[in-house]
Amino acid sequence: MNRYPFWKYALIAVAMVVGVLYTLPNFFPEVPAVQVSTSKAGVKVDTSTLSAVEEALKAANIAYRGATLDVTGVKVRFTDPDTQLHAKDALQQKLGDNYIVALNLLSSSPRWLASLGALPMYLGLDLRGGVYFLLQVDMKAALDKAADRYLTDIRSLLREKKIQYAGIAKEGQSVAVRFRDGAERERARQEIAGSFPDLAIGDSGVGDQFKLSMSLKPEAQKRIQDGAVQQNITILRNRVNELGVAEPIVQQQGGDRVVVQLPGVQDTARAKDILGRTASLEIRMVNDEPGALEQAMSGQVPLGSDLFTERSGAPVLVKRQVVLTGDRINDAQPGFDGRTNEPAVHINLDGTGARIFKELTRENVGKRMAIVLVEKGKAEVITAPVIR
Repeated sequence: MNRYPFWKYALIAVAMVVGVLYTLPNFFPEVPAVQVSTSKAGVKVDTSTLSAVEEALKAANIAYRGATLDVTGVKVRFTDPDTQLHAKDALQQKLGDNYIVALNLLSSSPRWLASLGALPMYLGLDLRGGVYFLLQVDMKAALDKAADRYLTDIRSLLREKKIQYAGIAKEGQSVAVRFRDGAERERARQEIAGSFPDLAIGDSGVGDQFKLSMSLKPEAQKRIQDGAVQQNITILRNRVNELGVAEPIVQQQGGDRVVVQLPGVQDTARAKDILGRTASLEIRMVNDEPGALEQAMSGQVPLGSDLFTERSGAPVLVKRQVVLTGDRINDAQPGFDGRTNEPAVHINLDGTGARIFKELTRENVGKRMAIVLVEKGKAEVITAPVIR
């Protein structure tokens, strides 16, 4: 009869106990839940939010199984779907537009198991259900936008170099420029080729017409299309994070499609609203004239100005004239200021946008510039820094 040392039996027993312990969460069913997360970068979900959620539920006489706070937001569990729906309406009314209140399904396993890292196995759409989106990126719009930028940039270049031309227009996704003689056309060809290497330049005039036609080279078109897809994937991932879905899938499918899988999500309409919302960015100057803000706060907004609020809730009076829009922004990346080492956003503007921004900052040193986000018809000042 074979006999083994005691420590081997003990090791097997410990392994079995640990295995059973970490398997236990899979035997607890999922229960209806409501998740509260922030919809704005300047708003935090903390213990005060948890207290507000609990107070709102108690005020509405809604029973709940427990409320917890983690990195994704506040999660409240309920015993049945009817109570879940009632709680969602009550919390949305109480918390307002600064927070996202979404329906979800959460495990009912005890907290002490979760504190040990014993979590249920996450199931995909085939086993758990959820939401599946297939989104298509509008490549034509991306290329049209690029053609519009080149139209403006080429016009500015010709004026800067004092090259006379008879007319400039966009023809499809190409830019056509007419000249009165061949000499000006050749000057323009050299300047455009040197300034815009991504453009293919050809003669499109017939007879005695002097005309240049510029279009994006195939490699430049592909770069713009790939950038559009990756930009949309990044945006969608950030918005999916607002829903707090465990192990979502956001990936490219084919050349112009993006697949979004949200396992366990019940609120399809809310998910579609968050993923499909659009916003525009505007840069305006702040109206810092003495007494102007006080006059606007009293209900008499000065002519040519709008009264908005910052994310902190402070009122800001900005001029109505939009000096720069998000259409002029080619790219934006987070980083740090090279002098102060403070967090910063590095923005890459197109040619016209860079020229406008240069003139704006040169002529308004010491004044405040407001960055305004417009979403669903509502405008909000993200920040209003002083130009230095």
